[in-house]
Amino acid sequence: MKKYNILLFLIVLSATSVFAGEGVPPSKVVVTPVKKELVAENKPFIGFIYYQQTSRLSTEVSGLVEKVEVREGDHVKKDHPLVRLNTEILDKEIELNSILVEQNTLRLNQSEKQYKRLKKLYGEKGVSEREYEDALYSYQDHLMEKQTAEKALQKLLLEKRKSIITAPYDCVIMEKNVDSGDWVQQGKQLLRIGSTSELHVKVPVAETLLQYTTIGDKVPVTINAYNQELTGTMEDFDPIADKKTKNIFLIIQIPYQDKVAENMSVTVSIPTAKPKELSIIPRDALIQFQGKDFVYTVKDNKASILPINIVAYLGDSVGADNPYFVVGMPVVVEGNERLRPDQDVVVAGEK
Repeated sequence: MKKYNILLFLIVLSATSVFAGEGVPPSKVVVTPVKKELVAENKPFIGFIYYQQTSRLSTEVSGLVEKVEVREGDHVKKDHPLVRLNTEILDKEIELNSILVEQNTLRLNQSEKQYKRLKKLYGEKGVSEREYEDALYSYQDHLMEKQTAEKALQKLLLEKRKSIITAPYDCVIMEKNVDSGDWVQQGKQLLRIGSTSELHVKVPVAETLLQYTTIGDKVPVTINAYNQELTGTMEDFDPIADKKTKNIFLIIQIPYQDKVAENMSVTVSIPTAKPKELSIIPRDALIQFQGKDFVYTVKDNKASILPINIVAYLGDSVGADNPYFVVGMPVVVEGNERLRPDQDVVVAGEK
């Protein structure tokens, strides 16, 4: 606190000498009153993005790859074709087996008529038992031949369906290990995909911090690559701690984002203490000087600069534990970037 007071004194002294007697006109500002809330202190931790639901797609049939419909990074919907195998020979076999099914159907219909006719005659003692049994056998044989041909055709049709590998769910293509013209065998991994229904973040924290986290808690998350702020939900923690550090990986769900990659870094604000009453101040009120955070308040129609000790990050706001912040104190949220200490100000509005 002493360091802050000394720094504040130097700032005020310097600014006063600059503005004294220069007749600088009052600056219009917009203010927001300070609020008090029960909030847990938190600190930023670096984590990484990962897809919780992933699949390694393989082929169930061997064949020549005719076309790969996707590239790495593509987002596709469920049932969208991903890889097509050549089915030229298979189509001929399907055509041939379709003809065999038709032939067996004709034979079956003929033997069925013969069987029914002899069955009637046999009941009237018009044919021998042997003739009747031969007709029954012929009918049953043709029935099984037709069933066999139908099963063979169904197998070929299934094989053709399996020659088109589709997305099992809405996903992003994470890895592609196949190209057109490749010969692939059963079980060969062609693609790795991740579900786009949701994204997850893993954050390593000391095991002692678990006492301050609760499943379902909302936590601020920033995707560092874009400086994009999101709200994550504490979902679980990894059941295996690091052997050396004893750190635990917290698992946090975040809304799905298009332009992200697995293992991208994020910053997550994790509670590090039990909740206590803090002063809630909008982030728009923050200014920096020599790497330190400050806010402007208005006192006697003049800008007064105050250091702020941030102990919690709360999305668009921060929590501070400085004792001089009281409920209702105005802090400048618009126009603060051009202010100087002790500069005359006019409050143009309140947010």
